Amino acid sequence: MTTPLTIKHHFRRLKDPRINRHKKHQLLDIVIVAMCAVICGAEDWQQIATFGRERRDWLGRFLGLTNGIPSHDTFERVFDRIDPRAFHQGFQNWVAALAEKLEIKHIAIDGKTLRGSGSDKLGPLHLVSAWATEHHLSLGQVATAEKSNEITAIPELLKLLDIHGAIVTIDAMGCQKAIANEIVKGGGDYVLAVKDNQPNLLADIQELLEKELASDSEGRCQQHSTNDKGHGRVEKRHYTILKNPDGIRNQEEWTGLKVVGMCVRERQVGKSEPTIEVSYFIGSKLMSAKGYGEVLRNHWGIENNLHWQLDVSFGEDDNRVTKRNGAENLSLLRRLALMMLKRHPSKQSIAGKQWNAALDPNFLEEVLAANINAGKI
Repeated sequence: MTTPLTIKHHFRRLKDPRINRHKKHQLLDIVIVAMCAVICGAEDWQQIATFGRERRDWLGRFLGLTNGIPSHDTFERVFDRIDPRAFHQGFQNWVAALAEKLEIKHIAIDGKTLRGSGSDKLGPLHLVSAWATEHHLSLGQVATAEKSNEITAIPELLKLLDIHGAIVTIDAMGCQKAIANEIVKGGGDYVLAVKDNQPNLLADIQELLEKELASDSEGRCQQHSTNDKGHGRVEKRHYTILKNPDGIRNQEEWTGLKVVGMCVRERQVGKSEPTIEVSYFIGSKLMSAKGYGEVLRNHWGIENNLHWQLDVSFGEDDNRVTKRNGAENLSLLRRLALMMLKRHPSKQSIAGKQWNAALDPNFLEEVLAANINAGKI
């Protein structure tokens, strides 16, 4: 049976943190007003409350709103008291329902710091997110106190995801034996960037590839190149992989390791001197150099299609909500809004869709209809 795609269905078990005498407004009404406001570009509690007042008649078609629109103070208090884990569970249930008929082939995991969320007592909030690259779905997030805590946050995030049959890509911070093991145990494959935080592994990969490329043997290394031009920039990438490597120290501790590889990236902008960067990686899936190249390129979709959009279209990096629960819950609303806007078939930019939704309630309804059951919120 198909799972209902309604906000009320997936957030119905969200616990109301208020005592009874303070429940002037229904919790789900507060959540839905905030969600619609963020879709339209609202960035803080004052703007969310203003949106609610301006769109009260339209919102009243779907919501009770017995006591009108909550004040901005109410939005702030409620979202700062909602348990982010419970709010995230509702989000994940909804995304899982959206993904029921989708085959998730590639999950990119990366961290992002909400720079404006720091205060005198606490540093800025850091979020580790999972992104389904081909479907532009935000699959989940885990909050940490700082970037260095990604090593412990990534396994926690993996446990929340269905990674069976998917390739999981992570930058060098996630190149850890325990993380590789967690991915394979979950039925997925991994592609992990290798840098100086794994010095022995990096040195062994460099030595193996140098030796194989210098020898006369054939068929051991596979290569693939790409050449991209545009906006005055020329970018060439040369991928080299070695399957079933022999010579990695403690190789048996890297569960499922079947491929080591490198990417040489040549970049030239205009008439400037070209730059060359070399990066290394390991993988658990036996596929071609071209396949690895595509996965590695697609990994950065989480930067371009999630993190960059959150900063540019939603002003996340400049957001000054500093209370921890409120900042984390608002960040989840932004991810929900971005996902819903991306799923609308219009060719407009995300900012264009936000502006359209803010001006035209009919367009906002179209955005909602692309993500929920018709006629219901």
